Amino acid sequence: MSEIINNREQETTINSNRLTMLKKIFKDLHDGKNVDEVKAHFDAFIGKITIEEISKLGNDFLEEEGIAITEVHRLYAAHMEIFKGAIQEEYQEINRPEDQPGHPVHTFKLENRELDKLVQSKLKIHLELFEQEDSTENIYKLAEDINLLLDIDKHFSRKENLIFPYLEKYGIYGPTNNMWRIDDFIRDAIKDAKQQLTSYNGDKKAISEAVQFIIAEVSGMIYREENILFPMALSHFTEDEWVKIARESDEIGFCLTSPEVEWKPERNRLDEKAISEGYIKMETGILSLKQLELLLNHLPVDITFIDQDDVVRYFSHGKERIFARTKAVIGRTVQNCHPPRSVHVVEELLADFKSGKKDTEDFYIKFRDKYVYIRYFAVRDENGEYIGTLEFTQNIDPIQAIEGEKRILE
Repeated sequence: MSEIINNREQETTINSNRLTMLKKIFKDLHDGKNVDEVKAHFDAFIGKITIEEISKLGNDFLEEEGIAITEVHRLYAAHMEIFKGAIQEEYQEINRPEDQPGHPVHTFKLENRELDKLVQSKLKIHLELFEQEDSTENIYKLAEDINLLLDIDKHFSRKENLIFPYLEKYGIYGPTNNMWRIDDFIRDAIKDAKQQLTSYNGDKKAISEAVQFIIAEVSGMIYREENILFPMALSHFTEDEWVKIARESDEIGFCLTSPEVEWKPERNRLDEKAISEGYIKMETGILSLKQLELLLNHLPVDITFIDQDDVVRYFSHGKERIFARTKAVIGRTVQNCHPPRSVHVVEELLADFKSGKKDTEDFYIKFRDKYVYIRYFAVRDENGEYIGTLEFTQNIDPIQAIEGEKRILE
């Protein structure tokens, strides 16, 4: 027995020393040391790296607040250079769930194949034609490819709103804080390229650089997802969690393709609690839980409630939601439900509500084909104590279109 204990102690020491060495190597990267030199050191002393080690490194080095997006981009590119060919396969199971059609990871990879095909077989070729001759036809072909690539937003949104929350549950924050920033960087680059092509002014070099950047970044993100993010998620998530993710994916939508079948694992232990028929007595009436939920879901607005600790506790589920919401956000802090670049606005608003400086705040924006009115209310109890924030979102286009009067039934 003492021999086993000693072996375990030695293994723990080796793992600890290895992690210390990895942290030193990656600190050199963060401090601006030459990537080739760092990689040579990595190859000589580490060789292979596991997903668990990447996860630990991500939490230590990739979640710095206030880090510039250009620096995040540099670090991710450098990390990818180090990781390529060095990630250790931890298991080779036959008939893995993620290989089954309809499983979220299978769907993500299916989309990645379509994205890769679009980038390599169309966008890259059409860019070469454009660089040879910036004719109207070649500009149009590039613009058509870029328009198709805008669909990547659905792929990223499912990842951010369905995969990231569960990673946080297991204490893994690197992807949320940083991969989301890179996703936004790619989104912005695609939109900028579309704008440049739409109002092309003869600057062929600018278009070429913008499209080459998109090709490199999309390809890089596919590699990161399939070699780091998905294995990381697969090593932690339960079958029930994957079932929930699969069921909620439809609400956000799919990119360039979609699963042909619904994934049904052999053993589905998901226990969906039916809504209780118990009654709630309120100051102005009594409703069953079923009536209350139906009532809230039939309001022509979207409602979300965040408690005093900034945790999302409820959202209404009407037929036509304006912004995507999935059940994975329940129990998640509201800060982690927003892109990193807009978190400061959320923090400032909540601080004003908690301090009593404000009770309401309104925003109104054009979103796709809607004019959206977003209102926030500080919810306080009878003693004036802050207990949370209510978000109220409404498409006001139909209201703005109202003219005259209507006094009879149609």
